[in-house]
Amino acid sequence: MAKKNKTPSIGKAVADLWRTVTSDLFNDYRPERHYMRGPGPKWRAKHAHRGVSPEPDLGGMAKASA
Repeated sequence: MAKKNKTPSIGKAVADLWRTVTSDLFNDYRPERHYMRGPGPKWRAKHAHRGVSPEPDLGGMAKASA
């Protein structure tokens, strides 16, 4: 018994193409909404700038002149 080749019809190919195009165009998944939110409170606490002192930092020159 001979095997029949089952080739996809042009209608199925067009339907698959249409489904792919519409799913790509109207997909509302945006990874930046979920994963790229920026640093959180632990990062901010770790990297927080220390308060500005009223005296300028002279790099050790104040000790030498005193």
